[in-house]
Amino acid sequence: MTVYQKLLIPTLFIFLYSCEKVDDPANNKPDVPPVDIIVPTGNEKYLNEDSDYIYDQTQLHTFELTLSDAALATIDANPAAEQYVEGSLTFEGETISPVGIRYKGSIGAYVGCVSGSDWSNPSGRKTCTKLSMKVKFNWQDTDDKFYGIKKLQFHSQNLDASQMRDRLGYWLFRQMGVPAPRSVHARLIINGAYTGLYALVEQVDGRFTRENFDDGKGNVYKEIWPINADGRAHSEATYLNKLETNEDENPSAAMIKTFGEEISTSNDATIKSVITKWMDIDEIMAYAVVDRVIKVDDGPFHWYCGGGCTNHNYYWYEEPTQQTLHLIPWDLDNAFENIVIPRNPVTPIADDWGEITNNCLPFQFGSFKLSQRSAACDKLTAGWVQFDEEYNQMMTKFMEGPFSEAIVDAQLDAWSAQIRAATTEANQTISDAITVIGWESAMRELRSSLQFARSK
Repeated sequence: MTVYQKLLIPTLFIFLYSCEKVDDPANNKPDVPPVDIIVPTGNEKYLNEDSDYIYDQTQLHTFELTLSDAALATIDANPAAEQYVEGSLTFEGETISPVGIRYKGSIGAYVGCVSGSDWSNPSGRKTCTKLSMKVKFNWQDTDDKFYGIKKLQFHSQNLDASQMRDRLGYWLFRQMGVPAPRSVHARLIINGAYTGLYALVEQVDGRFTRENFDDGKGNVYKEIWPINADGRAHSEATYLNKLETNEDENPSAAMIKTFGEEISTSNDATIKSVITKWMDIDEIMAYAVVDRVIKVDDGPFHWYCGGGCTNHNYYWYEEPTQQTLHLIPWDLDNAFENIVIPRNPVTPIADDWGEITNNCLPFQFGSFKLSQRSAACDKLTAGWVQFDEEYNQMMTKFMEGPFSEAIVDAQLDAWSAQIRAATTEANQTISDAITVIGWESAMRELRSSLQFARSK
């Protein structure tokens, strides 16, 4: 088994063993000294400009985190505990203090980066320079914001030698009109030491929905499909257990539950009308086209099986005024890998869009012979497949527009130029950073994969 395969085994179990912790500082505050409280004057730039400045595609920003020795030692001792500590963030001469700081990620984010020997239960001290991090500004239940943002998420990109999957994937979704997080690159300094180049990925929360929808006050759900693997709607409690917003406002999951019930009771003749009632067809067809072309094989169209079949790595948003539901992509670090051949032994999807293998029974696929079920056996996905004319029109729009060689190459050229110095700096100063030669090779491979996808 190669090192690459060892690193990828845990991605299968991400949906079963989520390491994402509830953002509850009361339960995660260690015994370390408090940091200074800096009371803003109200004139600070971070209080008077919005998030467009942070996610400006033309900028490579640098963020500086400062923690006490005790706080840093606490989180370094067991990063997978994802325990918040207090610290401060300095950005362009302005310091916000205190903020909550912790490491983040699913099991795969810690493989090879903590000292514990059991990859399925990450533990032990930090052994990599870079780990994904989260910075929380509404710390201690305040309403503090930073350029209108409550949290910053720095993704380490440790398994992405191109350092482009997050940024390019989310950009392509957004260019096709799909509500998706913004992503840029960022330099991160911790206690004065440069730790490398990260993907700064926008949090999917209430602020995100207010920026992306006419009515952004609805519910956001993480990783709950409207129907289960047997085609039935869940209980309302099951939906609410996956609620990410409005938790403290006597929430109701009536909308997504009704959608699930109507999908469940529909048939081949009526399912298109149900979907048209509840969803923007152009938007969901654009989602399907981008997802399948760039091979987001660890997303909602991969139904992993083992004690039941389920998918992961997505959000749903309920737009309350229009009474519509929207699928939002998430976690694209495994996108682009399987375009030419199934390079990732865990994530590859066997079927093309709409195909069914093994009469909808689970089957083994890939070099690891892991079990999956065809996505088109899911009743909702099967309903989307019926919109074949709309799908084909959206494919043409994608190929001739955002995914065209000229447009994508221009973006990759600009972003590569933007991060070259930071990549070189990391290679020269950090022992476990990717080499510039390795990064350039991965970029060539990525471009070659994109060209292959255009030719299919």
